[in-house]
Amino acid sequence: MSETEARRGEDELREEVSNFLRRNFPQIQMHGGSSSITQLDPESGEVSIQLGGACSGCGISPMTIQAIKARMTQEIPEINQVNADTGMGGGGGMGGEGGMGGMEPSFPGETTEDDEGPQAPF
Repeated sequence: MSETEARRGEDELREEVSNFLRRNFPQIQMHGGSSSITQLDPESGEVSIQLGGACSGCGISPMTIQAIKARMTQEIPEINQVNADTGMGGGGGMGGEGGMGGMEPSFPGETTEDDEGPQAPF
């Protein structure tokens, strides 16, 4: 395969992955999020996707990532492995400190050592 053919194959696969995301996960854009392909290796079938915008602080983004990983490998035979994140994880990503100044998400009922909660007015 020539370099031009390999490039055309990569471009077509990139377009197929982009179309998959738009078709199967329209809620990403509808809710103010974005997705981008950060790395694509057609030879190994590995793709890396970065979710950004509103996805960076969204509580359901881990479920969206799991759905993308499961469905993409089923629907696109050339893809064997999907790496996806929102840049909120500890290992770098967008913003270096998780994109929100190092804040970690919290959930109702969850307690942390330095979180005393709201103070009573009396």
